[in-house]
Amino acid sequence: MDAVTLTDRYVDAVIRTVPERQRADVAAELRAAIADQLDARIEAGEDAATAEREVLTGLGDPDELAAGYADRPLHLLGPRLYLDWWRLVKLLLWIVVPLAAFGISLGQTLSGAGIGEIIGSAVGGAITAGVHIVFWTTLVFVVIERSGAAAEMPRTTWTPEELPEVRDTGARFSDMLASLIFFVVAAAVLVWDQLVGLVYLQGSWMPFFSPQLWPWWIGALLAVMAVDAALNIVVYLQRRWTMAAAAVNAVLNLLILVPAVWLLSQSMLLNPEFWLTVIPDEGEKVFGILSIITGFGIAGVAIWDAVDAFLKARRSRR
Repeated sequence: MDAVTLTDRYVDAVIRTVPERQRADVAAELRAAIADQLDARIEAGEDAATAEREVLTGLGDPDELAAGYADRPLHLLGPRLYLDWWRLVKLLLWIVVPLAAFGISLGQTLSGAGIGEIIGSAVGGAITAGVHIVFWTTLVFVVIERSGAAAEMPRTTWTPEELPEVRDTGARFSDMLASLIFFVVAAAVLVWDQLVGLVYLQGSWMPFFSPQLWPWWIGALLAVMAVDAALNIVVYLQRRWTMAAAAVNAVLNLLILVPAVWLLSQSMLLNPEFWLTVIPDEGEKVFGILSIITGFGIAGVAIWDAVDAFLKARRSRR
């Protein structure tokens, strides 16, 4: 596989925010312009690496260039602070809103709220968090700009070192290898837990997961995990995620998530005897809390994995 160059990273950074229908044309035009300038500088005696860096530095911040290609003016706060504001808002929304929804849902569940109340509180809390993030972040930037402080702030010059890495397509050999290693290790742990026991307590081995899962529930889980591992092999051989592969991945996540949540609700996923043995006085209470946390953890991982696959498929369509 060819090494990723600064030019590759620059072009990728520009076209990622350009409308999809324009990306191919913008990429071709931009590469041609960079190549022309590079040839001129190299013919003048410059080193190739230095010439490439100077050309990209001259082109400037890729987000500003992308705004020009997309005819998208940077007027909300003025061009000096707009990109800093937009990048910070996006970062905070990606981090804070999901964490707020997750935390509210977990708290409501632990307090014994109904499903309708949990969903309503989570959605309301997420919207409120998003509104506050946009409002207060914008207010701070408006105050900075209107007070004249922005004019006194030193303006940093964009350099190619700030270029983000080309976004992961999820089709690398390391991704496939990691999925296969996880399948083998997880399968070994599950089978060992059911046949022998995972923890040695009071003179005997005790399973962490409910013994009622063996053999059918564990067998079904291993089958789904095997299909998931095979899917990762297919993705690697295709060198990209497709929407079809992402859809299959989402179905596999549902096949794990839905039974897991049902088993947790029936106290059939984790082994209650394990906690009653470890904490005789508080074992039942700890078991209930841990079951709820486990359910949220499984749901979080399943949703993240499904969404991530669709995002990678969307990137690969370029």
